[in-house]
Amino acid sequence: MKVILTGDVAGKGKEGDIVNVSDGYARNYLFPKKLAKQATAANLNAANIAIAAEKHKKAVEKQDAKELAEKIAGMTLTIKAKHGGNGKLFGAITAKEVAAELQKETGVMIDKKKFTVPNIKELGEYNVSVKVYAEVSTALKVEVIDG
Repeated sequence: MKVILTGDVAGKGKEGDIVNVSDGYARNYLFPKKLAKQATAANLNAANIAIAAEKHKKAVEKQDAKELAEKIAGMTLTIKAKHGGNGKLFGAITAKEVAAELQKETGVMIDKKKFTVPNIKELGEYNVSVKVYAEVSTALKVEVIDG
Protein backbone atom coordinates (compact mmCIF):
# COMPACT_ATOMS: atom_id res chain seq x y z
CA MET A 1 0.00 0.00 0.00
CA LYS A 2 1.27 3.45 -0.88
CA VAL A 3 1.17 5.95 1.99
CA ILE A 4 2.31 9.51 2.63
CA LEU A 5 4.21 9.82 5.90
CA THR A 6 2.94 12.60 8.18
CA GLY A 7 5.75 12.06 10.68
CA ASP A 8 9.23 10.55 10.77
CA VAL A 9 9.12 6.74 10.87
CA ALA A 10 12.32 4.84 11.68
CA GLY A 11 13.37 2.62 8.81
CA LYS A 12 10.69 3.94 6.45
CA GLY A 13 11.30 7.64 5.83
CA LYS A 14 10.75 11.21 6.89
CA GLU A 15 7.68 13.40 6.96
CA GLY A 16 6.30 14.00 3.46
CA ASP A 17 7.89 10.90 1.90
CA ILE A 18 5.73 8.61 -0.23
CA VAL A 19 6.54 4.98 0.59
CA ASN A 20 5.20 1.48 -0.02
CA VAL A 21 4.37 -0.47 3.14
CA SER A 22 2.40 -3.64 3.82
CA ASP A 23 -1.35 -3.23 4.26
CA GLY A 24 -1.30 -4.53 7.83
CA TYR A 25 1.53 -2.22 8.89
CA ALA A 26 -0.35 0.76 7.48
CA ARG A 27 -3.74 -0.14 8.98
CA ASN A 28 -2.55 -1.40 12.37
CA TYR A 29 0.35 0.93 13.13
CA LEU A 30 0.78 3.96 10.86
CA PHE A 31 -2.85 5.07 10.49
CA PRO A 32 -3.88 4.71 14.19
CA LYS A 33 -0.79 6.63 15.33
CA LYS A 34 -1.42 9.26 12.62
CA LEU A 35 2.07 8.71 11.19
CA ALA A 36 0.73 8.29 7.64
CA LYS A 37 -2.25 8.82 5.40
CA GLN A 38 -3.36 6.90 2.36
CA ALA A 39 -1.82 8.05 -0.92
CA THR A 40 -4.99 9.07 -2.76
CA ALA A 41 -4.83 11.42 -5.74
CA ALA A 42 -5.92 14.40 -3.60
CA ASN A 43 -3.42 13.59 -0.83
CA LEU A 44 -0.60 13.12 -3.37
CA ASN A 45 -1.41 16.46 -4.97
CA ALA A 46 -1.45 18.19 -1.57
CA ALA A 47 1.87 16.53 -0.64
CA ASN A 48 3.49 17.63 -3.91
CA ILE A 49 2.29 21.21 -3.37
CA ALA A 50 3.69 21.18 0.18
CA ILE A 51 7.05 19.83 -1.05
CA ALA A 52 7.24 22.51 -3.76
CA ALA A 53 6.39 25.23 -1.24
CA GLU A 54 9.09 23.98 1.15
CA LYS A 55 11.70 23.93 -1.64
CA HIS A 56 10.76 27.47 -2.63
CA LYS A 57 10.96 28.65 0.99
CA LYS A 58 14.44 27.13 1.39
CA ALA A 59 15.62 28.68 -1.87
CA VAL A 60 14.41 32.12 -0.75
CA GLU A 61 16.11 31.70 2.66
CA LYS A 62 19.36 30.67 0.98
CA GLN A 63 19.22 33.65 -1.40
CA ASP A 64 18.58 36.02 1.53
CA ALA A 65 21.52 34.46 3.37
CA LYS A 66 23.79 34.96 0.33
CA GLU A 67 22.77 38.62 0.12
CA LEU A 68 23.47 39.06 3.84
CA ALA A 69 26.85 37.33 3.46
CA GLU A 70 27.79 39.68 0.62
CA LYS A 71 26.72 42.64 2.75
CA ILE A 72 28.95 41.73 5.70
CA ALA A 73 31.84 40.14 3.76
CA GLY A 74 35.07 42.02 4.32
CA MET A 75 33.44 44.36 6.81
CA THR A 76 35.60 45.64 9.67
CA LEU A 77 34.00 45.93 13.10
CA THR A 78 35.71 48.13 15.67
CA ILE A 79 35.31 47.09 19.28
CA LYS A 80 36.61 49.22 22.13
CA ALA A 81 37.98 47.37 25.13
CA LYS A 82 39.88 48.23 28.28
CA HIS A 83 43.37 46.82 28.61
CA GLY A 84 46.43 46.83 30.80
CA GLY A 85 49.59 48.71 29.89
CA ASN A 86 51.01 45.88 27.78
CA GLY A 87 48.05 45.60 25.34
CA LYS A 88 46.41 42.61 27.03
CA LEU A 89 42.68 42.97 27.58
CA PHE A 90 40.85 42.71 30.87
CA GLY A 91 38.89 39.60 29.86
CA ALA A 92 38.30 38.62 26.23
CA ILE A 93 36.18 39.58 23.25
CA THR A 94 33.48 36.94 22.75
CA ALA A 95 31.10 35.99 19.96
CA LYS A 96 28.31 37.72 21.89
CA GLU A 97 30.15 41.05 21.72
CA VAL A 98 30.95 40.60 18.02
CA ALA A 99 27.28 39.79 17.28
CA ALA A 100 26.13 42.85 19.25
CA GLU A 101 28.56 45.13 17.39
CA LEU A 102 27.47 43.70 14.03
CA GLN A 103 23.83 44.32 14.94
CA LYS A 104 24.66 47.87 16.03
CA GLU A 105 26.45 48.68 12.76
CA THR A 106 24.23 46.87 10.24
CA GLY A 107 20.92 46.33 12.02
CA VAL A 108 21.12 42.61 11.24
CA MET A 109 20.88 40.20 14.17
CA ILE A 110 22.83 36.97 13.80
CA ASP A 111 22.93 34.40 16.59
CA LYS A 112 26.22 34.35 18.53
CA LYS A 113 26.50 30.59 17.95
CA LYS A 114 27.02 31.21 14.23
CA PHE A 115 30.30 33.09 14.83
CA THR A 116 33.69 31.39 14.99
CA VAL A 117 35.78 33.80 17.04
CA PRO A 118 39.47 33.19 17.77
CA ASN A 119 40.81 33.74 21.27
CA ILE A 120 40.85 37.57 21.42
CA LYS A 121 42.74 38.73 24.50
CA GLU A 122 44.94 41.48 23.04
CA LEU A 123 44.52 44.64 21.00
CA GLY A 124 44.75 44.16 17.22
CA GLU A 125 42.91 42.81 14.17
CA TYR A 126 41.34 39.37 14.02
CA ASN A 127 39.46 37.39 11.36
CA VAL A 128 36.05 36.08 12.39
CA SER A 129 34.00 33.67 10.30
CA VAL A 130 30.20 33.72 10.27
CA LYS A 131 28.01 30.82 9.18
CA VAL A 132 24.97 32.66 7.85
CA TYR A 133 23.11 29.59 6.50
CA ALA A 134 23.78 25.87 6.07
CA GLU A 135 26.09 26.29 3.05
CA VAL A 136 26.65 30.06 3.22
CA SER A 137 29.46 31.50 5.32
CA THR A 138 31.58 34.61 5.18
CA ALA A 139 34.38 36.35 7.05
CA LEU A 140 34.80 39.75 8.61
CA LYS A 141 37.53 41.56 10.50
CA VAL A 142 37.30 42.60 14.12
CA GLU A 143 39.60 45.40 15.22
CA VAL A 144 40.06 45.70 18.97
CA ILE A 145 41.15 49.18 20.03
CA ASP A 146 41.77 51.02 23.28
CA GLY A 147 38.51 52.05 24.87
